Amino acid sequence: MTSLVASAAPDSARRPTSRDLFMGFLRLGMISFGGALPLSRRMLVEREGWLNGEEFAELLALCQFLPGGNIINMSVAVGMRFRGARGGLAALLGLITVPGVVVILLGVIYDHFRNDVYVQHLFAGLAAAASGLMIAMGVKVARPLLRDKPAMAMACLSFAVIALARFPLLYGMVGLSLASAALVVWRQRK
Repeated sequence: MTSLVASAAPDSARRPTSRDLFMGFLRLGMISFGGALPLSRRMLVEREGWLNGEEFAELLALCQFLPGGNIINMSVAVGMRFRGARGGLAALLGLITVPGVVVILLGVIYDHFRNDVYVQHLFAGLAAAASGLMIAMGVKVARPLLRDKPAMAMACLSFAVIALARFPLLYGMVGLSLASAALVVWRQRK
């Protein structure tokens, strides 16, 4: 994974320290329960300027392909890109520290009140809010692709294969990865 994410940062981007990575992802972890990915784009691209929109989309694609949680993968990839293994660890620890503690505490509280109808309605509302955050992030990530017709075609094909045709995820990802690699080779030969 190191070779895929360790490319040099753009000259215009500020190169974060390990402390910057820890603190940035700590703030992200504190404000983004259930929806860290949409807020991560805002932090990494819009607020900190560590990545541009295209770099974020490419790194997100890599992180979605890897096993594990996308935002966990993203934190490690961003940390490793700028500061190697130490940066990856700093970003990961920053991301999971506060949510880890809060989830444990909420689990204890939920265990006592899980049959309460108000608690059940609260969780239904949280699920709707999380869905809205994911849609908003999807729109922001797709914007840079709108000018790239082959990338848009690949995004539409991915949607058709996974969402509409309901191919098993493993087979769909393998096939789409091969199609994407073929597209890159074709574009480089032009």
